[in-house]
Amino acid sequence: QVQLVESGGGLVQAGGSLRLSCVASGSIFVINSMAWYRQAPGKERELVAAISSDGSTNYADSVKGRFTISRDKAKNMVYLQMNSLKPEDTAVYYCNALVVIKTGLTTSWGQGTQVTVSS
Repeated sequence: QVQLVESGGGLVQAGGSLRLSCVASGSIFVINSMAWYRQAPGKERELVAAISSDGSTNYADSVKGRFTISRDKAKNMVYLQMNSLKPEDTAVYYCNALVVIKTGLTTSWGQGTQVTVSS
């Protein structure tokens, strides 16, 4: 009922930048919050950054000062600007949204986009 599609991943050298985008579509009444998670090989999925409906944000300590999450509510989009990338940022990045649909509240996930940072 709700689809999330990420884009913008790729290969970048350490110190470089990437911008991830995610668009939500489907039977959406309201999107409460949106977030980016990541999962590196052999590790659990972790929260990278989140943004609520009022624009408040929170970040993992490991990305504070380097990553910025933003949102375009009119377009149902969320972005993640990633600067000063490090090899340890290498992971599959997933978009997440908490969405109000006809039947209630649901959590949706994108398919993921690979980010690889070379040293």
